[in-house]
Amino acid sequence: MLLETSEAAQALNVDEKTVVRWIKKDNLPAESIQGNYQINPVDLLEWATEHGIKVNPALYKMPDADNRPLPTLSQALQAGGIHCGFPGDDKEAVLRNAVKVLDLPPDIDPDFILQVLLAREAMGTTAVGDGIAIPHVRNPILVQLPVPKIALCFLSEPVDFGALDGKPVQILFTIISPTIRMHLHLLSKLAYCLRDQRLRDILGKQCNSEAIMAAVLEIENDLGKTVS
Repeated sequence: MLLETSEAAQALNVDEKTVVRWIKKDNLPAESIQGNYQINPVDLLEWATEHGIKVNPALYKMPDADNRPLPTLSQALQAGGIHCGFPGDDKEAVLRNAVKVLDLPPDIDPDFILQVLLAREAMGTTAVGDGIAIPHVRNPILVQLPVPKIALCFLSEPVDFGALDGKPVQILFTIISPTIRMHLHLLSKLAYCLRDQRLRDILGKQCNSEAIMAAVLEIENDLGKTVS
């Protein structure tokens, strides 16, 4: 599914001319097909997240062959866990440790997942500013999991992820999911929640699992009232 610039503009709550300008001047990925720009929704979400632009999660209610119920953000966080004092003194070491805490099935090679995460970072930073990064597998279909997971890790030492705002990363939300549908669903919900001051305030304090989960549940509840 590719998006027209008008659809991308609606998702980002801007006018179509702004989307075209971002394509031409700010490296928003797009294909030119018969003179018209078309945008991959994955690329749009990742670019918007990196640039701190809120995306309407309703855009990512996409159908596919998998009809399993979509997990909530809080369920994925519970599956991946919240980890305090997380070790690692550079990007590769931190991501290697993040893969370990995801507790992958025995048939999934953790070194392969690490290389896929590093390859995604090489395409462009997953840091979204204010000391937060969202490492994730670029092609979720490669990773067959029973349930998607998000591991929230508070780093013991800040690590340079090449963020646009220049700030080193201190908090990771590492996402791993079995389908593109689930990946887009979770990434869009996480990106939306990270623009909410309630979660930002909690993340800016000490690592507090109960407070973080309570904030996520509250935001999800409010989002459910406005996005059908």
